[in-house]
Amino acid sequence: MSLPRKVRIVDVAPRDGLQNEPNSVPASVKIELIERLQDAGLPAVEATAFVSPKWVPQMADHAEVMAGIRKRPGVAYPVLVPNMQGFEAARAAGAEEIAVFGAASETFSMKNINCSIAESLERFAPVVAAAKARGMRVRGYISCAAGCPYEGEVRPGAVADLAGRLYHMGCYEVSLGDTIGVGTPKKIRAVIEAAGKKVPIGKLAGHYHDTYGQALANIYASLELGVRTFDSSVAGLGGCPYAKGATGNVATEDVIYMLDGLGIATGVDLEKLFRAGEFICRALGREPASRVARALAAKLNS
Repeated sequence: MSLPRKVRIVDVAPRDGLQNEPNSVPASVKIELIERLQDAGLPAVEATAFVSPKWVPQMADHAEVMAGIRKRPGVAYPVLVPNMQGFEAARAAGAEEIAVFGAASETFSMKNINCSIAESLERFAPVVAAAKARGMRVRGYISCAAGCPYEGEVRPGAVADLAGRLYHMGCYEVSLGDTIGVGTPKKIRAVIEAAGKKVPIGKLAGHYHDTYGQALANIYASLELGVRTFDSSVAGLGGCPYAKGATGNVATEDVIYMLDGLGIATGVDLEKLFRAGEFICRALGREPASRVARALAAKLNS
């Protein structure tokens, strides 16, 4: 099967990448990271989350971050919202795209958003309706699409059912998240094939963590099935506060390097992307979790 000629990358570092950081990251640093990512050519940058600071303190500055971004035409800045309260705050802050997030595992759903899967869908419905009524785009996320830290195996059918519900609710795209990075190409294929019976393949996205080093292989397997959107995080930042041991998202630098090598267009400048990762890693006092970034550092900074 031929691969897509063009792929859309959603960099989730400012939200998913930073949400689990133990030390507070200043809003000014988050804003500069977002601007560096958009300058590198990213068509979508997940800016922040309008969630309770009690549960995710790192996102308490969401309104300040949204107010500080110098938005570029053609770039999307989706924000996470868990409920109507979060939606109203996001709307007041000028958000034009939101994302709702559910889980394919009942236990993870309770741990992450304090409700069952069925209750989460009831909670999302008025949020999606309100956003659509105001001309806002809505993206859907599914956590634990390839496995759960509490329940283990997750049936592809369960992922597909939830994906279908989110899509028909009004989400323009549903991102399938391997939250703990246990997916392999065979497992990811099964999930996409099941979800593809409920949602058009072109409306599915891949969100793969790299805990076991399988994320790039999983992206390639997804490309073969026709998936054309992938979430990634510059420098491989990330982790989930409700999935102990899960490492970061696949590094955007690694994804772009692979796609460039496959001749697949992304519109992303790899060197500018590397500099964005270098910036946030300096701010956090760490090394990038990206082989490509480390190789580029040796080449460009020598």
